[in-house]
Amino acid sequence: MIDYSMTVKMDINVKVYDIDAMGIVSNIVYIRWFEDMRLLFLDKHYPYQEMITAGISPILIKTEINYKTPITIHDQPIGICTIKNLGSSKWEMEFEIRSKDILHCKGKQIGCFYNIEKKRPSLVPERLIEAYEKAQIESLVE
Repeated sequence: MIDYSMTVKMDINVKVYDIDAMGIVSNIVYIRWFEDMRLLFLDKHYPYQEMITAGISPILIKTEINYKTPITIHDQPIGICTIKNLGSSKWEMEFEIRSKDILHCKGKQIGCFYNIEKKRPSLVPERLIEAYEKAQIESLVE
């Protein structure tokens, strides 16, 4: 189960071009939705334009996805994205895509941040670490 302390939710609109010949959403589309959720998460906690101004960018290292139940054009899925782990140099996000009580997929992404000027990985921005630590404390209080 996902810890909802630092989470974003996204309504997903299934498009005709998302559907394959079998009438279900193509597997690659789920990964695009993961990316949309990750960017929505960053917009909420550290907008991409501010990162670029600071000279850093997030980099994706790995994506894993476990497909459970196919999505059709008639479904109205919701995506959920949350930080699972945030260390000094790496981050890990968990994802779920659901339609009501139906779990369509679960997944995760692992990444880091990149110093654009130095052309090498950098530490996770302090701003994100502080937000993560605050969310962890708040989840203990609840």
